[in-house]
Amino acid sequence: MLSSAAFNAFLKTLEEPPSYAIFILATTEKHKILPTILSRCQIFDFKRITLQDTINHLQEIAQKEDITTDEAALQLIAQKSEGCMRDALSILDKIVSFTNGAVTYNNTLEHLNILDADYYFKLMDCMLQQDLAGAMLLFDDINKKGFEGDAVLEGFAEFMRNLLICKDERVAGLLDVVETFKKRYIETAHKADAGYLISALNILSEAEISYKTARNKRLHVELALIRLCYLGQALQLAASDNGIDKKKVVDTARSIAFKNIAPVAVKETEPHTTQPVKKEVTESARLVIETPQKAAPSPLPTAPAPAAVKTPAAKSTSLKKLSSLEAIRQQVQQENCEAVAIDQPLQKERLAVAWKKFIAQLKEAKNPAAQSFELAELIIKDANSFEATASNNINLKFIEFERNRACEFLQKELCNKSLQFSIALIEAPPDDTPYERPLTAREQYQLLVEAFPLVKELRERLKLELDY
Repeated sequence: MLSSAAFNAFLKTLEEPPSYAIFILATTEKHKILPTILSRCQIFDFKRITLQDTINHLQEIAQKEDITTDEAALQLIAQKSEGCMRDALSILDKIVSFTNGAVTYNNTLEHLNILDADYYFKLMDCMLQQDLAGAMLLFDDINKKGFEGDAVLEGFAEFMRNLLICKDERVAGLLDVVETFKKRYIETAHKADAGYLISALNILSEAEISYKTARNKRLHVELALIRLCYLGQALQLAASDNGIDKKKVVDTARSIAFKNIAPVAVKETEPHTTQPVKKEVTESARLVIETPQKAAPSPLPTAPAPAAVKTPAAKSTSLKKLSSLEAIRQQVQQENCEAVAIDQPLQKERLAVAWKKFIAQLKEAKNPAAQSFELAELIIKDANSFEATASNNINLKFIEFERNRACEFLQKELCNKSLQFSIALIEAPPDDTPYERPLTAREQYQLLVEAFPLVKELRERLKLELDY
């Protein structure tokens, strides 16, 4: 707590100390001491007191003071003190004063307001068994004992961390729990996967962070418990979505054996129809093989085949597979456009209808360019081009951004592949309508003086200053 000036004054004493004086400086913030003082000191860095050292010292004091202690209780006190011996002694003294010299595990839990680890083991069993009702009843029991939800979330997260440590023997030394519970921790850790424990830690950490902002505290904790109960099932579904189960299905699947149908030979009744008939029959046979709805197609008869080929319907029917109604519409529209040898010239009415259809698509997609397209005016220049006008630069940019899409759409709608349109900026004429400007404070004062000259005389006599 010394300032820089005080350190400098103290430095003079340290430079020439008396022979009988020894200065001991104790601090937790060594970096705040001046380097000139640190250079004249012998530094001892004290480490945190270990859990076992704290327990041994508490046992020694209990023996000297004839206090009956439980080793599990001393372990709880040492954990609560977090390496500070002074806090450990204070906690022990407080518990002894309330329990008449008998320190047990249960009264230590009660005085330190610590939830028994047995509740966490029971909660973990409910999570692994997906017993939501049991977990809710346990939390209700904990809530009735007066423990807040954030304390439960924090304690359960620490419990999950200890289970995760027990999964690997190399970090078993980091397990800082009561000795009687170590074996139970190891047994429970073998029941849960490391992935489950890590996901559970994430859920508990998120719930603990958002606990303060939650309006219904109890519901917030219960939602976290519900997620933990069905976490194992969610992990299995996530693993199956990644392709584990799908791979097994693909490995066991077998291809369906179709019977190869040879093309049917057709008698040449007419010289000019021989080749097209053979091609149509071959196409029909191939179509039967590709159709999965017919499990066992029968061979095509030889006699009726020529009659089926000669019908006009068979010549005009397309053999392409269409998966949706929209694909059918596109094919029909494309065939209609292909049937027209010459591009259809632009007509004002058809252009307006197609333009509105494109605007409807933009509105359905919530595209902001829809308003710019609505405000645009269409001027037909020739049979294959027109001009769209914009009133400002913003509308111009929006129309330019959607220009290619609009052009492709209009070409299909109007059956004109040569259709093009340009964009012109035609700004609105400036508004020259006169309007009445409000008067300023100075102008109002001048009008008032012109109407009432005595106002100026009064201001001069009273020596008033005006704030314009």
